[in-house]
Amino acid sequence: MSSDVIRKAFQATEDGFFSLVAKQWPVKPQIAAVGSCCLVGVICGGILYVANVGDSRAVLGRLMKATGEVLAVQLSTEHNASIESVRQELKALHPDDPQIVVLKHSVWRVKGLIQISRSIGDVYLKKAEYNREPLYAKFRLREPFKRPLLSSEPSISVHPLQPHDQFLIFASDGLWEHLSNQEAVDIVSKHPHNGSARRLVKVLY
Repeated sequence: MSSDVIRKAFQATEDGFFSLVAKQWPVKPQIAAVGSCCLVGVICGGILYVANVGDSRAVLGRLMKATGEVLAVQLSTEHNASIESVRQELKALHPDDPQIVVLKHSVWRVKGLIQISRSIGDVYLKKAEYNREPLYAKFRLREPFKRPLLSSEPSISVHPLQPHDQFLIFASDGLWEHLSNQEAVDIVSKHPHNGSARRLVKVLY
């Protein structure tokens, strides 16, 4: 296992979806606007690999022996235009496009359409030939683009597991919009681990 293997797996997934869109476009063109975040964790040989596109998040619960507390450690990098560094990255990649990120209804979005800067799918923002009729007007850009606006390149972190690493929380932005990393870790660490995912979701409702 290596970061390169994971990177190739992401690319193969992206290529497979592109092929599906190409086949379905004549009869189901709206599939070009379908996309997903993707968060992957692989443990191999005592090493944890975390790969991410989009704004899902992986958080580790680590026991601090000195205090007995369980500390939250974020392992993933998010690709959301609300993050200043992501906006700067987009502007650097598209220096000729002053509208690459737009503040719309108090939310930063790529081309005013989507919050994430990396994903699987969303072909309508990666290949200009799919950003046209019969795609719904709300997805179409007024001007054609020359290079992909979104990427499927994952951010990958490599973490050698330690005996004091207790558990992992993998969740989408739907959880992290309501709970901080530490709040989520506290909920898991202070209850039996069986049913932890259900317990985290119940906190939101």
